[in-house]
Amino acid sequence: MLRSTLQVFAAQLESLGKGIRALERKLIAWNRSDPTSQRLETIPGVGILTATALSASIENPAAFRSGRDLAAFLGLVPRQNSTGGKPRLGSISRMGNGYLRHLLVVGATSVVRRATRNDTAPWLRALLDRKPARLVTVGVANKTARIVWALMARGGTYQAHFRVSPDPVGVTRPV
Repeated sequence: MLRSTLQVFAAQLESLGKGIRALERKLIAWNRSDPTSQRLETIPGVGILTATALSASIENPAAFRSGRDLAAFLGLVPRQNSTGGKPRLGSISRMGNGYLRHLLVVGATSVVRRATRNDTAPWLRALLDRKPARLVTVGVANKTARIVWALMARGGTYQAHFRVSPDPVGVTRPV
């Protein structure tokens, strides 16, 4: 009885594996045919799945005034509790599309983990020295959402804007 039950489960797993592979092929084909998705894939932490999901979900980037509005739409900005003209920022709102937010946070987690292992992002390592890793991860996801908006609204591909070199005194400045 146990053997026949396990054979049924093995057949279901094999069938699911075939279905997943077929869906992956469709996503790759769609990614290759969509220029917006290909541009988004150039951003660190954004892979094929995230790029296709963002490209398909955000049809009109002009609906957002800025990258911050897109980040707010995805729930990656702090809540604002303001009174008497004094803004007070709270925790991350987590409003909006949870799936896209999840994909961006997972991609940002990958970027943060890679930053601790090599010398590609000194600003990120410095931020990790001051703040908890999960907070930095959500901040990087917020930054990625803003970059996504810029690429979708203005076109182009992702490029690091400037390098940072150490000043003799220890302060960093753009080169």
